Amino acid sequence: MNKVSFNLEHKVFLDSHLLPIPNVHAGKMFGYPAYYVGKKLFACVYEEGVGIKLPAEIVSSILDGNTYVPFQPMGRHIMREWVQICRNISSEYQSDINLFTASIEFVSRKNGL
Repeated sequence: MNKVSFNLEHKVFLDSHLLPIPNVHAGKMFGYPAYYVGKKLFACVYEEGVGIKLPAEIVSSILDGNTYVPFQPMGRHIMREWVQICRNISSEYQSDINLFTASIEFVSRKNGL
């Protein structure tokens, strides 16, 4: 089995920005740090990036092959409602806060939360 690898600084940054939001809590997804709204996963820290769930049309509109790439955890199929955001410096995720908010709203709406 592959060793779980993720950027701890990304987790620390996201904890400070996401966990104060009502109904958001931390957890794990296949051993990786993850964020849930209610019982539904909306984001996870994966390797050197962060995967978040968004409507497919938003995902396809932001993919740039650099910062925003298809989310394909553990070599599985590309997940059409997921994007991986790749930032070198954790504080740069501040510029993606609107996407995290959209993810929380999307997952909440989709699951009747």
